[in-house]
Amino acid sequence: MFDLDKWQEIYETIRKNKLRTILTGFSVSWGIFMLIILLGSGNGLQNGVLNQFKADAENSLWLYSGQTSMAFAGMQPGRRIQFTNEDYSRTKESGLDVDKISSRFTIRGDNLISYKTEYVNYTIVAVHPDTETLENTTSLKGRFLNEIDIKDYRKVVAISTVVEDALFKKEEPVGKYIKINNIPFLVIGTFTDHSERDLQRVYIPVSTAQRVFDGANRISNMSFTTNTHNIEELKQMEKQLKRTFAARHKFNPEDKRAMFINNNMENYQRTMALFAGIRMFVWIIGLGTIIAGIVGVSNIMIIVVRERTREIGIRKALGATPLSIVSLVLTESILITSVAGYVGLAMGVILLEILAPHTQIEFFMNPSVDLRVAFSATVLLVLSGAIAGFFPARKAASILPIEALSEE
Repeated sequence: MFDLDKWQEIYETIRKNKLRTILTGFSVSWGIFMLIILLGSGNGLQNGVLNQFKADAENSLWLYSGQTSMAFAGMQPGRRIQFTNEDYSRTKESGLDVDKISSRFTIRGDNLISYKTEYVNYTIVAVHPDTETLENTTSLKGRFLNEIDIKDYRKVVAISTVVEDALFKKEEPVGKYIKINNIPFLVIGTFTDHSERDLQRVYIPVSTAQRVFDGANRISNMSFTTNTHNIEELKQMEKQLKRTFAARHKFNPEDKRAMFINNNMENYQRTMALFAGIRMFVWIIGLGTIIAGIVGVSNIMIIVVRERTREIGIRKALGATPLSIVSLVLTESILITSVAGYVGLAMGVILLEILAPHTQIEFFMNPSVDLRVAFSATVLLVLSGAIAGFFPARKAASILPIEALSEE
């Protein structure tokens, strides 16, 4: 039941000791504020990093050729491994759990792209149609590359929205011809991507690039998605790929520099484990700061009890129960802690909301805290206030009226 007299008494006590109450509450407020800022910053960092994973399919393997570092079958180390179309076709038909697959041929040089009087330099990447899935691109106009483009060696190109803005301004790009290193290519579509890096590209058929830009049957790298998300299965697949490529290109399967395999799923899970550790570390720091504030509130409440020893003795002499004394001290402690904590919580959330639009960088995006954190902080505040007031309240309840009244 609401006890108006008790709340009036608490108000008068706080009013008479405003500075002490403000300084006491500040320590709690600062602890919650720092916890919210640290958690929000951690979420911002996680959002930025996970956004980078969106640039590529999570359950994908990326294969890169390297240079041998070990002698093998009479051949000296230092030999460059060159992937070819055969590697692509054999991997596609290998019986492995391959879903989407693409090889890639990167065109070196100036990479001059032009349309009418506009000239730009962007990365020209020759790929298969499944790159749309592997790179998580989204077609906005027209279409992406297809198998007919590959089979017929078509001079077609899919451009990013960045390239579209640079070349066409407000003109419709689909159906127009642009020149890539002075060779005309028909624009068949535009796309967008989560990665700023991938927006600096245009995609053309790998078969066309090999024929037009003297690529022969060479490819730069290869990637494919699988239907499994099991890390152990993916690792076994890596080993099998390494053995197969080693036999085909004649290098030691144990040679770590001859061929590199990037496992996106493994990288993703390792990153998530890292952020789980970061969150735990942030909570430890935040709780440490809050505990320091709780200790401060508890010490102040002990001082309050000492100052009111005679008053408490009179109350008990007039029939006040220990429970009413405990309730009075605990209520004051919870009130100070909760109000101060909510101020810190609100200030932290407001600051994150103000900073969020101005911190959208590549590896740091949308710093914020969710409702679960706010609920956890609320529960933490109430518990903190109860803990801070418990020991002073117990001390107050144990005061004997005769001892209290005998004090000068």
